[in-house]
Amino acid sequence: MSTATPTPSATAEPSGAIGTLKKNSLGARGITFLVVSAAAPLTVIAGTVPLAILIAGPAAPTAYLVVGIALAIFAVGFMAMTNRISRTGGFYTYIAAALGKHMGLGAGILALVSYNAMQIGIYGLFAVNAKAMLATVFGIDVPWPVLAGVALVGVWAMGFTGIDIGARVLGVLLVAETIALAVLGVAILVTGGSPEGFGTGAFAPVNVFTPQFAVVLGLAFAAFIGFESTVLYRSEARTPHRTIPRATYIAVAAMTLFYFVLTWLLVQAYGESAVQAFIGENGVETFLFATAGSRLGQVATSVFLLLIVTSVFAALLAFHNSINRYTYALARDGVLPAALGRTRPRNGTPWVAGLAQSVLAAIIVGGFALAGADPYLQLLIWVNTPGVVGVVVLQILAAASVVVFFVRRASRADRPWYAVPAGIAGGVLMLVFLVLIVVNIGVLTGADDTTNAVIIGVIPVAFLVGIVLAEVLRRARPAAYAGIGGPEQ
Repeated sequence: MSTATPTPSATAEPSGAIGTLKKNSLGARGITFLVVSAAAPLTVIAGTVPLAILIAGPAAPTAYLVVGIALAIFAVGFMAMTNRISRTGGFYTYIAAALGKHMGLGAGILALVSYNAMQIGIYGLFAVNAKAMLATVFGIDVPWPVLAGVALVGVWAMGFTGIDIGARVLGVLLVAETIALAVLGVAILVTGGSPEGFGTGAFAPVNVFTPQFAVVLGLAFAAFIGFESTVLYRSEARTPHRTIPRATYIAVAAMTLFYFVLTWLLVQAYGESAVQAFIGENGVETFLFATAGSRLGQVATSVFLLLIVTSVFAALLAFHNSINRYTYALARDGVLPAALGRTRPRNGTPWVAGLAQSVLAAIIVGGFALAGADPYLQLLIWVNTPGVVGVVVLQILAAASVVVFFVRRASRADRPWYAVPAGIAGGVLMLVFLVLIVVNIGVLTGADDTTNAVIIGVIPVAFLVGIVLAEVLRRARPAAYAGIGGPEQ
């Protein structure tokens, strides 16, 4: 397969030709919007945080702080490596460079499966929240498959228009939800929290060193999924050796501070001794909306219902963009059909990859709808959870790649002193999070042991498929095998 790439200004591409992504279209701010939007902060605060508080009580905020610090350590080593390998392809590219082509393609297929699972499952969450918003605010009852279908078309259309436009839209949505949550936080501070006053139980050893806190660490980790995708935009970034690390560090720091402060304030709103009882009596799903209504008035409840819908849509679009770039990279390297690497001459959008991803999502969402499945308990939980586990596995492999890559470097001058220690520490911490998530998988899914085994089993199967495919390519298509990992940019 030819690897020649036409210029973005070309007016047409031959059938099956690999196109180029639009260079210099994203700065650090745009990339930060893309990756933070994937984490859907408002959705985390409304959905995951109340569950974390219910389980760990006043220690819940500290879980987000611990995870954020761990991911920052991982990012230090990972960014040191990415600045020495100027290729586009995310974890797949860097794992291939350090651990070999078989492991690299295993990671590539795992990434493709994991991010698709994350994105497609979220259509169920969008449908549930959009249905609740329309019923509560406008008194309209719309079937959830219709709402998921509308979101699917909207995501495809936004992805088709170009990454720079998508980044602007995500930026607006992210700013809106951040302002809303900031206003709620200020309201809690101004009104003084609960009658028992502001407490420091978040750091009390009696609250932190408990089995419940360990469970919440796994939940907290899922809230950061997406920050690592900054490297997927290397080809489209301005001065990527500065922009990519800057966006990564900003994303991790912003999410850590945001989650910690908001979770702490929500605990203080009801008191460290009473908040778990309140959530237990009133329900996890209504906690944020009840808090907004009591502190800001009932209009705020409607505003938050609307913003959570836009927050989930932003996550769908952000993951869609990430998936398209993984698909593009694998097509560019000859692993997937070359047609999936075609881009629009006008804006460099990998439009065939985007169309394929949207068709796959439509098939899976449609299948769940026809089966009469629950959009939250089944479409979201069953499809999304393997993606979370898969991304943790990818981060462990990436941390191992950092260590191997720098240990092999002959020149100490090009081996930052912190890279190997950060890689080792990051890998160990990611492994701890993986164990916590797998051991407590029932908390995430609410499913039986058999269903949980199938959900987790998707991950090793996807990874092994990639390894087997690499061996098939090595024997049958040596040129394609040689291309695994991608060319230097």
